[in-house]
Amino acid sequence: MKKRLLLWEAAGFLFTAAVGALLHFTYDWSGGTVLAAAFSAVNESTWEHMKLLFFPVFFFSVIQVCFLGRNYPNVLSARAAGTLAGLVLIPTLFYTYTGVFGRHWLWADIAVFLIAAAAVYAVDFLLLERRCPGGLWRQVAGLLVLWLLAFLFICFTFRPPQLPLWQDPVTGLYGIPVS
Repeated sequence: MKKRLLLWEAAGFLFTAAVGALLHFTYDWSGGTVLAAAFSAVNESTWEHMKLLFFPVFFFSVIQVCFLGRNYPNVLSARAAGTLAGLVLIPTLFYTYTGVFGRHWLWADIAVFLIAAAAVYAVDFLLLERRCPGGLWRQVAGLLVLWLLAFLFICFTFRPPQLPLWQDPVTGLYGIPVS
């Protein structure tokens, strides 16, 4: 059972890394469609890069719940905890290293993304492996957290707060670029 779970978590990490990388470009590749904007990065802000982690994790979670939900009654609460850990790591690591060095590097940005993706599935694995209680209220809370995050990522793409997390460092603008 542990080996099967580990394979699922590794598959989730690989799926998230691959799809997250593709989502960095799909908005431009689509010609700027609204559907692509909802799930892809529309600019270079930290928030949009967090979205690159969230949506692959979210979509993989749907698949994983279908296959593992019976054996792991705490799958939604564990995934919500892992997702929050990964999402917190992106701005924490990015702003820490750029604050220390005064600049950013593409290789370091990719490393931050991969570390955050690994954290999602590591936290998830640890909670599922321990079989932490999966009471109904925890599952409902986990589901609500994931859906709330999905709503916020989509909403703030089209109506971003005027705060540094949402500001594109390249253009200085917020949200979808105006052509």
